[in-house]
Amino acid sequence: MMMDEKYIPEYGVEGEKKRSSRTQQVIVIGSGLAGLASACVLAARGHAVTVLEKNDWFGGKAAVLNADGYRFDMGPTILTLPSVLRRVFSEADRDLDDYLELIRLDPQWRCFFESDSDRSGDSRFDEQANVLDLVADVDSMAQNIFKFTSSQKDADGYRRFLKMSEQLHGVSDRFYFWKSIGGIRDTIDVGGAFSAAVLKDVMSLKMGKSVASVVRSHVPDKRVAQMVDHFTQYVGSSPYASPAVLCGIAHMQTEEGIWYPVGGTRAVPEALTKLALDLGVTMRCGTDVMRITSENGRVTGVVTANNESIRATAVVSNCDAVRTYRELLDGTPQSEKFERKNHYEAACSGVVLYLGLNRRYKHLLHHNFVFSRDPEVEFDFIYNKGEPAPDPSAYVCAPAISEPEVAPADGEALYVLVHTPYLRSNHDWKQMLPGYREVILNKLERTGGLENIRDAIVYESALTPEDIHHRYRVLDGAIYGLASHGRFVGAFKPANRRTDFAGLYLAGGAAHPGPGMPMVLMSGWIAADSLDQDSTTF
Repeated sequence: MMMDEKYIPEYGVEGEKKRSSRTQQVIVIGSGLAGLASACVLAARGHAVTVLEKNDWFGGKAAVLNADGYRFDMGPTILTLPSVLRRVFSEADRDLDDYLELIRLDPQWRCFFESDSDRSGDSRFDEQANVLDLVADVDSMAQNIFKFTSSQKDADGYRRFLKMSEQLHGVSDRFYFWKSIGGIRDTIDVGGAFSAAVLKDVMSLKMGKSVASVVRSHVPDKRVAQMVDHFTQYVGSSPYASPAVLCGIAHMQTEEGIWYPVGGTRAVPEALTKLALDLGVTMRCGTDVMRITSENGRVTGVVTANNESIRATAVVSNCDAVRTYRELLDGTPQSEKFERKNHYEAACSGVVLYLGLNRRYKHLLHHNFVFSRDPEVEFDFIYNKGEPAPDPSAYVCAPAISEPEVAPADGEALYVLVHTPYLRSNHDWKQMLPGYREVILNKLERTGGLENIRDAIVYESALTPEDIHHRYRVLDGAIYGLASHGRFVGAFKPANRRTDFAGLYLAGGAAHPGPGMPMVLMSGWIAADSLDQDSTTF
């Protein structure tokens, strides 16, 4: 092995493609990004794969809305760590660039904060005082922070934070990524647990500390801290309750950047679907799987809503992990055992507004965050009280700056996401949405400088937690699968390789390593790789 090759324990040299010695008949339930990644990797390794999708499109949440000349990505809009996607294509000796065009975005985000005048009721927007751009280069970002805060302490603290984040990223690469993990015992080889190197890595994880506490120990300015907190919003959890190891996400993003797929995020599942078809995968939409069948602790196939029985030697479920056990495996002893031990909590949900505008707001970048006045109050409402925050943060995507074709001339296909609690029994979003829409639009006007936005809207649609729950069959409408709460074990999700059912594998945001586009793609790769490793024992 050459010195510059990257070695991953159990998997060999990174990018090395293994071929199965025994072909399996595999069903992939669901065609989200994880399901598509699994299907492509398994087909590339010689397995016979069928993808079953209940909706009439492939790609799960990465769907598209076309209306009145506007095109909206309906789900994820931020692509980081493109190396994960490239690895999926490399399994088939294919070049991602032949399937997908990517544009790097830098600045990565524009952040809008409320000033004291905003809080006193003065709605004047001051871009100079209230706006901070996140750029990839650490030294340039530190200079931005110094100009914004007039504090060298915050600028130097950001540099130290990114250095620490890089270390956490390295630990994640060694112990957490690219293999099936269900808990802390799976991350460390017990035989090497007492080596100095392993102990040093374990100590560096800052066990028992939250993301928010670590962030604020580096950058005391509350606005900068709020921006840095939002690196972890890819996992849909409160930074006050999430483990500090998730601070490693910051380095992952700054190292590889943020990218825009030409054609929108929808272009990613389209590229994966094309690859799957090129590799001979059978793709069936409009096929709703109702049950996974099994005999003697081994999966045998699935039954669809049309009562069609399809045999298989292995199943990859890209459905929500909890709902897989609760619904698709209902009535089995394994389902009952999973429920008894189920300590998982749904991550947050959200309201998405799709706003077709007859104008562009020139001060917006492609990705923008319009922040709440007090994040601690905001997160308390969402994660503890279980109610929509009265003063929320809003993510705003304005893609026309990168691809004007998303809207009519001089228009904008604005995507606005506000996190909300996961769906509770007392939530009726048909009644709640109109009032919360006004809260969101007021926030965009007051803090984001989107003056007279109501007058600019010529097309509008929305997605609520209730819609998300039914449309994507996720747990309680959670956008990001399972919450990453718990300062010691919050980063752990259900393992991809199941030990209770031979031939069952989980992939997606509610399985290891968790939510976010690169993580679900990695989840699909891990499920496929685990299945392929096990295939000689089926």
